[in-house]
Amino acid sequence: MPQPTGRRERKKAATRQKIADTAMGLFLERGYDKVGIRDVAAEADVAVTTLFSHFTSKEALVFEQDEDFEARLAHAVGGRAPDEPLMPALRDEILALVRHCTADDAAPVWRMIDGSPALRKYEESMRLRHAESLAAAIAADPSLSRSTTACRTIARFVIDAYALAREAADPEAAVDEIFRMIEAAWAVA
Repeated sequence: MPQPTGRRERKKAATRQKIADTAMGLFLERGYDKVGIRDVAAEADVAVTTLFSHFTSKEALVFEQDEDFEARLAHAVGGRAPDEPLMPALRDEILALVRHCTADDAAPVWRMIDGSPALRKYEESMRLRHAESLAAAIAADPSLSRSTTACRTIARFVIDAYALAREAADPEAAVDEIFRMIEAAWAVA
């Protein structure tokens, strides 16, 4: 995500990050279900209204990089060189995201997510939104010229590739295997 340039924007970004870091620390220390919004606000030394001006829900505190994830996928489509094929660009971005979320320090967070029905449900709704956003980015690229259905299908496959690879014993091999199938589907779309 681009760094904010103005003083006010930097302060807002710092407050947002402080809230997210505080929340994650509390969730990992006490357990997600045992920490309330008021606990996070008090520990971060902000008002509850300030917390909600940065995050729409308690679940959003866990997935604070949600917008960055979505932007990175859209950039993988729109930011590629004119002669660069779509699938390798998406594969590289998904691989980078999978590497980030399978790093050793991410394991406690994913255990927390996997152990919470509310967080799993939120993650699923996020994945559907990311797929729609990615489909829109693919459809908006005039050089790709595929049907709306093809764009939406491939986008879902790409988003699911991230989730499946994250859970695989060998995430990088899983990305390779899944993207061979996605590329084949894209070729016939």
